[in-house]
Amino acid sequence: MDHNTKSRLFPLQVSAYKGYMKALKLAAKIIPMPKPTLFTGAGSSLELCEAIAYMGMKRVLIVTDSVLINLGLLDAIKNRLSDTGVEYVIYDGVLPDPTYTQVESGLALYQRHSCDAILAVGGGSPIDAAKVIAARVNNHRKIAKLTGLFRVWRTPAPLFVIPTTAGTGSEVTIAAVVSDPLTHKKTPLIDPKLVPMMAALDASLMTGLPPHVTSATGMDALTHAVEAFISMNASADTDAYAIAATRLIMENLSEVVEDGSDIEARHNMAMASYYAGLAFTKASLGYVHAISHNLGAKYGTPHGLANAIVLPYVLNYSKEAAAPRLARLSRACGLGKESDGDEMLAQGFIEHIQGMLKEYGIAPQLDALKVEDVPELARAALKEAHFNYPVPKYMDQLQCEALIRQMLVV
Repeated sequence: MDHNTKSRLFPLQVSAYKGYMKALKLAAKIIPMPKPTLFTGAGSSLELCEAIAYMGMKRVLIVTDSVLINLGLLDAIKNRLSDTGVEYVIYDGVLPDPTYTQVESGLALYQRHSCDAILAVGGGSPIDAAKVIAARVNNHRKIAKLTGLFRVWRTPAPLFVIPTTAGTGSEVTIAAVVSDPLTHKKTPLIDPKLVPMMAALDASLMTGLPPHVTSATGMDALTHAVEAFISMNASADTDAYAIAATRLIMENLSEVVEDGSDIEARHNMAMASYYAGLAFTKASLGYVHAISHNLGAKYGTPHGLANAIVLPYVLNYSKEAAAPRLARLSRACGLGKESDGDEMLAQGFIEHIQGMLKEYGIAPQLDALKVEDVPELARAALKEAHFNYPVPKYMDQLQCEALIRQMLVV
């Protein structure tokens, strides 16, 4: 099929995508989106441990990674569980971009020790792995059969989470992403049943994060908020959460990158991540995530870093359609003048993000990206985005390739 034929077909495809997105927006209004019972503030992780005991849990599987164990970050949590009479078993085999294999290993440990709940401690990877382990406890099907929309038929095992980064918002989202170890492709599970029962946003657990992790995870949260806000499925409530998240990030991210021990700023970033998670759970995401997911799958690029690099390029592409929405975010964050027009404010918002990346030492290009990989990356990104993300402006294969090529190191 030549490019002219593709161009004639694309408007028909866009019409189909938009129709499907309207159906998803209606579904989001009808299907209740649960929220976890939330504990906040320094020491809230210990309050969550006490709540686990009050709920009658006898033995929990702690899902985390070896780095956090070696840092001693879980010592107080383990002690509080023991003090309240709750036994625990630790699974610390979760790696970045967790795989089916890691999930099954955690599940085997849960079953072998007759656990009755799961406590995830860590960033997005341990929380996502814990969500899928919880789903597998009561859904006796292979993980591949659980991927996609609303395929977690039975209620998962009780799940409690303590995030140690402010970025993914996994503590409140209906999604979990794990990778197929054979194809290395990321496969999402999307179902309201995956939302944890309880979560603790404890800023005291985040003070040791190094600046490069702090900046990347913060940009991940910002991407969630911005993509939710410019989504065609945005609504009044998702707008409120997205604006709150964006403002908090703009006001606090540089502070915590410079001074990681700033508890108040860390708390604000944790709340921003939570609000952004609430926003995109209903309004969904966009091309930034579609592209960055595939950069992660292909090169192992950390998700927050990939989002940070891709975000300005996608916003520039979408600017014509999304200018009024970007201008509204710009005004909310006090960027530019109230009297400036939408196009000027939208451009200023994008340039402000580019300035943040420069401040944090995040280059606008990706060293690992290879020119010969661009067509396949674009195909995979479009496959993910279309019929999944209600973007303000659609792109075809050649447009997506051109966008990705801008990230090549020249």
